[in-house]
Amino acid sequence: MSGSQADSRTAGRATYWAAGTAVLLALLFAVAATVAAASGGDGSAAPARTPAQDSPDAGFARDMAVHHQQAVEMSFIVRDRTQDEAVRTLAYDIANTQANQRGMLLGWLDLWGLPKVVADRQPMAWMAAPEGGAGTTGHAGHGDHSGHGDHSEHDMGGGHDMGGVAAKPGALMPGMATKEELTALGAAGGRDAEVLYLQLMTDHHKGGVAMAQGCADRCATPAERALAQGMVEAQQSELALMADLLRQRGAAPRG
Repeated sequence: MSGSQADSRTAGRATYWAAGTAVLLALLFAVAATVAAASGGDGSAAPARTPAQDSPDAGFARDMAVHHQQAVEMSFIVRDRTQDEAVRTLAYDIANTQANQRGMLLGWLDLWGLPKVVADRQPMAWMAAPEGGAGTTGHAGHGDHSGHGDHSEHDMGGGHDMGGVAAKPGALMPGMATKEELTALGAAGGRDAEVLYLQLMTDHHKGGVAMAQGCADRCATPAERALAQGMVEAQQSELALMADLLRQRGAAPRG
């Protein structure tokens, strides 16, 4: 092995451990957030004010749960398409972290008495709300509770600008992969699967960071803001790791 290759592998391991630490911190944030949400956000026994149905708090919980679900799906796909230890470990960490966070987001919606899906509501519309933590009420909002099932691509219209970030045509939200891209990932193997996964997940994280930062700036629930900020920090670290893994494979992020 040449000196440059050894240096690259050493740098990759260092970046991986940095990202792993960020993932662990994000999980700790998530646990603390769940406890805080149940106690009112400050450790007291008083219940927190319930976010309204159209609040950034509720919108972020719904949309990030959907966003996370696709990251989990892609991570399970690549796990079966490669034997590369670094990529499989990254995929496991992403799947584990985001599945746990997704459960917490959906749990908050249950706690607030709000639906997990609202019919005819465009994903990420809540990001148009002003910054500063507005949007809670003393009780649950009374919007349309009739929506069931997942958001559809028809609902959002691919490529529209939402909160300053744009989804590509055929994708539900910014950063999310299309059905065609998921099919291509499932059909790839070895290095091809690794590169495509890293590129798709890089796009996914960029969209996720923008959304999480939106909640950190707009959500009124302290626990949810803390979780969103933890997502921003963890996913930014993973973006650096994925850029390094792509370089090792002679590739680069798309766009």
